[in-house]
Amino acid sequence: MLYTNIKYQVSPDSKILFVGTNPSPGSYRHKVPFSSNKSFWYLLHDAGLLSEDRHELQNDILLKKIFIEKFIKVYHLGLINLIYRPTKSISEIKRGEAMPGKLRVIAAIENYHTPVVCFIGKGSYQLFTQTSHCEYGWQDDIGLSKVFVMHSPIHGFASIRIGELKEVARVSKLVA
Repeated sequence: MLYTNIKYQVSPDSKILFVGTNPSPGSYRHKVPFSSNKSFWYLLHDAGLLSEDRHELQNDILLKKIFIEKFIKVYHLGLINLIYRPTKSISEIKRGEAMPGKLRVIAAIENYHTPVVCFIGKGSYQLFTQTSHCEYGWQDDIGLSKVFVMHSPIHGFASIRIGELKEVARVSKLVA
């Protein structure tokens, strides 16, 4: 079974499930994650997880088509947000607001047996675990899934994030 929308996109064929915090207002309007700031898409491309040319990722219409038609079916990637409500900043998220999302992520992991779960930024992992501290990199497994916390795609050196995504891709192939 495949379920696709801006909130939840995963299938039994997903090799990597990306977990985000919540959409930005622009991404929510476009119904494509990370469409306001396309850094995440460029990182996926530069890490070899997407084969489209970068100019296709820059075009909102083409990006939406790639997300809807290829993200799951061709690239075997999944994405789920902890919170559906768009905000400009993670600081706008209310205490306990991520709990239903945590249950959705756990259900997706259990139902789809995704080999690797990659949290996009420490904030998403901290909301998921309800802890105030974590390190980047590999974490304790969730069920049979390996868990990785990557740096946020928006700030800092792209080379770090590209390396992280290549590592996640490598491990997803090993455990699949």
